[in-house]
Amino acid sequence: MDVEGGGRPAVQLQSTTKRAASSPWGLQKATLLLAYQSFGVVYGDLCISPVYVYKNTFSGKLRLHEEDEEILGVLSLVFWSLTLIPLLKYIILVLGADDDGEGGTFALYSLMCRRSRMGLLNNINNGCLSAYNQKEPREELKSSLAIKSFIEKHYSLRVVLLIFVLMGTSMVIGDGVFTPTMSVLSAVSGLRIKFPELHENYTVLFACFILVVLFALQHYGTHRVGFLFAPILLAWLGCIGGIGIYNIFKWNPIVIRALSPYYIYNFFSKAGKDGWSSLGGIVLCITGAEAMFADLGHFSKLSLRLGFTIVVYPCLVLAYMGEAAYLSKHREDLQSSFYKALPDRVFWPVLIIATLATVVGSQAIISATFSIISQSRALGCFPRIKIVHTSSHVHGQIYIPEVNWVLMFLCLAVTVGFRDTEMIGNAYGLAVILVMFATTCLMFLVITIVWDRSVVLAALFTVGFGSMELMYLSACLAKVPHGGWLPLLLSLVTLLAMSTWHYGTKKKEEYELQNKVCLDRFLGLSSGIGLVRVPGVGFVYSSAANGMPPMFAHFVTNFPAFHRVLIFVSLQTLTVPKVSPEERFLVGRVGAPAHRLFRCVVRYGYKEGRRDHFNFENQLLMKVVEFLQRQDAAAAAAEVGDYYSRELSVIPAAPAPAHAHQLVDADSAPPMASCSTSSSCEIDAGGAVGRRVRFEEPRGAGGSGGEEVKTLLEERESGVSYMIGHTCVQAHESSSAVKKFAVNVVYGFLRRNSRRPAVELGIPNTSLIEVGMTYKV
Repeated sequence: MDVEGGGRPAVQLQSTTKRAASSPWGLQKATLLLAYQSFGVVYGDLCISPVYVYKNTFSGKLRLHEEDEEILGVLSLVFWSLTLIPLLKYIILVLGADDDGEGGTFALYSLMCRRSRMGLLNNINNGCLSAYNQKEPREELKSSLAIKSFIEKHYSLRVVLLIFVLMGTSMVIGDGVFTPTMSVLSAVSGLRIKFPELHENYTVLFACFILVVLFALQHYGTHRVGFLFAPILLAWLGCIGGIGIYNIFKWNPIVIRALSPYYIYNFFSKAGKDGWSSLGGIVLCITGAEAMFADLGHFSKLSLRLGFTIVVYPCLVLAYMGEAAYLSKHREDLQSSFYKALPDRVFWPVLIIATLATVVGSQAIISATFSIISQSRALGCFPRIKIVHTSSHVHGQIYIPEVNWVLMFLCLAVTVGFRDTEMIGNAYGLAVILVMFATTCLMFLVITIVWDRSVVLAALFTVGFGSMELMYLSACLAKVPHGGWLPLLLSLVTLLAMSTWHYGTKKKEEYELQNKVCLDRFLGLSSGIGLVRVPGVGFVYSSAANGMPPMFAHFVTNFPAFHRVLIFVSLQTLTVPKVSPEERFLVGRVGAPAHRLFRCVVRYGYKEGRRDHFNFENQLLMKVVEFLQRQDAAAAAAEVGDYYSRELSVIPAAPAPAHAHQLVDADSAPPMASCSTSSSCEIDAGGAVGRRVRFEEPRGAGGSGGEEVKTLLEERESGVSYMIGHTCVQAHESSSAVKKFAVNVVYGFLRRNSRRPAVELGIPNTSLIEVGMTYKV
């Protein structure tokens, strides 16, 4: 099997974790540097929560009495929520489910898809192998095998799984609207502590100004923003931790008792239904936990674990304990306890740092939103949008202009429309807890299928954390009429857009696969219409990995001419974060050498950007040249072997012909092998999810590889053109009304307002040929 870009039968995709220096000190220095940057990007959402948690918790019917049971109960709930969910669930357990250094909902989904046939996304089951599929085979537990087989056999379950993943993704995007709004508005509300006569409109206006500045800074990238914001958050953590210690010893050191879970039981036994309702405010103390996992691609697991356990977690616990100690002696300050608990001498410095820290807190979820939308777009679940890679060293650091400005508009609309942090908090809590519950459910499948652990361990994880999250979810759902409807509405709109885009894209690719033209039929058609070969090299872009795309056949039928050298290019996104450059190109020949037709499959990871189109063209042509040179060398070696075998009167094994191979997907129908008489070599590209890749060796073909290389280079000097389809996808007349609405209206609207494929690929307009076609799906 002659695969360009490595020449190995097995395609090995490299891990995308950050490369550190080879020395131990270099590794430690890189980890500490990433840990420092993470303070400016990852933890801000969690760290700003003390400003509004107690205020929202006691905004309902829950009230304080002479005893401290309510305060100690709420503090105990906050402490154990922080300990069990951000620390135990995410930092210790969920971060271990990274996808080659990437985190988030799609990372969990891609892990499962590579270990099974549970995936529905584009190119999940392509002919390329991931590193995970090439590990040494091991015996799976019967329980894991049964779960995997059950889901694989039922298409409806795989659809439900994908929708569930898209729901979690849409909730993260919705969370990106409420985090900046809630954080900034809560911080600037501290101005009314010193200026009670200040009108609410001024605080709203100030909050809007800060939000505009925040989103305007995003184009500088995570690297620069992290360095800028990290000192602010470290100063904020130092302030709330130090003030927490001060308040504990000054007002009520007994609050340390709340570390005992007994006070949770005591709280619910006395508060009853009001205590359950207060969970909608307590859940705000764990906002940002999911962002830590989603932002993993910007940093590393070790850097996040160091930053959270050593600095963030202790400072947050001290801050909540100090505020509870102050509240136990000042029950009248429930609605402004955080700022009232500040000593007068440090009020203004802390207010300024708090305002700046809210900007940092918003950065965490904005970066997570960029990451998860990038993954969705690469895997065919989000319309084509512009993605700017802001770092040449860390591929996960990106900026998406369209998403950035839409988020800013929605944040400003929520700030001006709601004004009240209580209603925003109701919406915020519901969005946060739904994302966490989705991650918990997906982790059950990851533990059983990917980690190959017993169902009992997976059930303990799911039941343990899921029961907690369902309690919070039930309290948040009760607040749907009071602002909780907004995240549901935003998430529903996002989910419908993502699922419709995926459905329309899938139908388009199915049409191209079913209507592809085999080689013999194409050549027969060409001879009948007087086909002309014009000078130059032509690149034909399509999603089909074999056969002639219907767009090209449509073009030749109406304009019977194409270039003397033609290369069919298929871009595929794999369910791995990054593909190594050595394994990116898979080159083969289409038909006999005299036709000068080639096929190249170009593979990308879902976190990679396609930059520098000119460099891409050079790389692709060089791979074709290397392919031809190897074929020439193989022909020479075969002739030498044949000569010596005749001299020694030894019967040789049949040598491989000197021609280049033709890449065929054996699982596609109809394969091009059926269109020509040839011998074939079939290689299992294996595992549970791989397809077979077959290389056809046409008989009776001749030609020198050196002459072909010379011809290729000469034709390139004559000019290079790019052909791409400009398709209009419409539902068939016999389709249902729902399908017509989804395809003709929703998908059509998204397609018209997304980036053109040629712009997405960076193809220059001066060399572009767009072929218009209408697909009836």
